[in-house]
Amino acid sequence: MKQISILVPKGAVALSCIEGSFVCFTKANDFLESLGRPPLFNVQLVGLSKEAQEYDRFFKVTPDVLITDKHKADLIIIPAVNGEREEMIEQNKDFFPWIVKQHHAGSEVASLCVGSFLLASTGLLNGKRCSTHWLAANEFRNMFPDIELVSEKIITDEKGIYSSGGANSFWNLLIYILEKYTDRDLAILASKYFEIEIDRTNQSTFTIFKGQREHQDESVKQAQEFIEQNWQDKITVEQLSSMFAVGRRSLERRFKKATSNTVSEYIQRVKVEVAKKSFESSRKNINEIMWEVGYSDTKAFRTIFKKTTGLSPLEYRNKYNKGAVKI
Repeated sequence: MKQISILVPKGAVALSCIEGSFVCFTKANDFLESLGRPPLFNVQLVGLSKEAQEYDRFFKVTPDVLITDKHKADLIIIPAVNGEREEMIEQNKDFFPWIVKQHHAGSEVASLCVGSFLLASTGLLNGKRCSTHWLAANEFRNMFPDIELVSEKIITDEKGIYSSGGANSFWNLLIYILEKYTDRDLAILASKYFEIEIDRTNQSTFTIFKGQREHQDESVKQAQEFIEQNWQDKITVEQLSSMFAVGRRSLERRFKKATSNTVSEYIQRVKVEVAKKSFESSRKNINEIMWEVGYSDTKAFRTIFKKTTGLSPLEYRNKYNKGAVKI
């Protein structure tokens, strides 16, 4: 039997992560038995105290075992915990030595959505790749600069240390782990039962670019504001450097440090975000929107759009605009 240990953290936990993980692996036992195979998973809820944790004001979750109890986990699942990050980490810091000890003894560890902040706080992700909810990406990078954040990914697997993208994409990680522990046929059966799109790897389609303003560099903020207000124009680094009396190299360095994007990347993301909104709400064709956001090279626009969103302009429009005219 594989021991699946789901944490019952303190704070504003996304209850769906706990319930979804529990249902996924207990239902997998039912699938196995229906195929004439023995059940494989024993699922337990692990807490810091015997006290039930109350989530979403209405639901209480009581741990089955405590971290002080003697048991060995094969997989530890860290659900998403929302709220102020430092406070959330402080509330749950007593989990960290236990998670590290279990991992060193052979346990795998998986974070779901912004559970990545707790996993990162253990130190197990240093020098490794990780994903999280796209909305928390800038905050994560600032808090954990030694971790390579790949926020476009749905799943990361760093030799048994897993993470998932945002919100309900944790189901993709659960199905991925289920396949590793069983086989492809069972993973397909689970994906069909839970109606989860199997092998989905990219969450860029869902990302809304809001700019990165959580910094104190006023010159960079002014450059960001100019870009966001003049997205229809062709903007160059030299132009911004001259406008704000900052050397080009200095602006590039400061901009990257403050926003995690180069100036060119930031300009591209702003333009693509405007194009996305137009694809979602208007009947304009692709070339019209491309010209409006300041592109004249069709190939370049399509390449940048797909790199940013994971979809071609036509695929994006067809996905999000029911009334779009097909071309």
